Amino acid sequence: MSELIFQKDSYLKEFDCKVIGVDESENAVILDKTAFYIGGGGQPCDFGVLETAADKYVVNKVKKKGSDVYHYIDGKLPKVNEVCVGKIDWEHRYKMMRTHTAMHILCGVVWRDYKAQVTGGDMDCLKGRMDFEFENFDKELIEEIEKKVNEEIKCKRNIKVNILEREEAFKIPDLIRTKINLLPEGIKEIRTVEIEGLDLQADGGTHVKNTAEVGKIKIVDFKSKGKNNKRIYVEIED
Repeated sequence: MSELIFQKDSYLKEFDCKVIGVDESENAVILDKTAFYIGGGGQPCDFGVLETAADKYVVNKVKKKGSDVYHYIDGKLPKVNEVCVGKIDWEHRYKMMRTHTAMHILCGVVWRDYKAQVTGGDMDCLKGRMDFEFENFDKELIEEIEKKVNEEIKCKRNIKVNILEREEAFKIPDLIRTKINLLPEGIKEIRTVEIEGLDLQADGGTHVKNTAEVGKIKIVDFKSKGKNNKRIYVEIED
């Protein structure tokens, strides 16, 4: 089982590792530890390279498969027990960190001020969409939300990550912001992400250290997806 070092340090760009498994049918390797984000919660996986003393291997996809993390490789595979240096595509990763934190700011403001739960979401580099359980929606409300989320960025709020025992984590009020609890019963430890003074929720993704790193959040569109389901589209500007 790979150690998921991205869970504790989102800013780690390079890391030493060893190949502990190879799946030739999927052209993938398993590492003893990884800083590559595996994807999930609407956030895409990381890309990058694995380098040995003699070769470089392009990682084009990362995915959790059972208890293992598969790193899908272009071309030939390294060998089991081969020592590597993993290098994250940092430009892509950092944009995703800014985007994911932006989505949490949006979620935090909407929950704090309107008590609307999240019903869905997705994101890519510097853009994303989030669905909320709103009954009524209009341009005035959207402008109000946009103003509030950017005020939170200007507050320069620190962001903290903790890993808690499940029983302890679920004592936190409103820890799950999605309409459906997506955390399986078998998970014993819960990772939480806190934007100090604004938001605290269960989350497995990568984030910046302070809201000031996000940039400006622009709501570029909104639409109704049903009677109690409204969608907000955002883009992140420098």
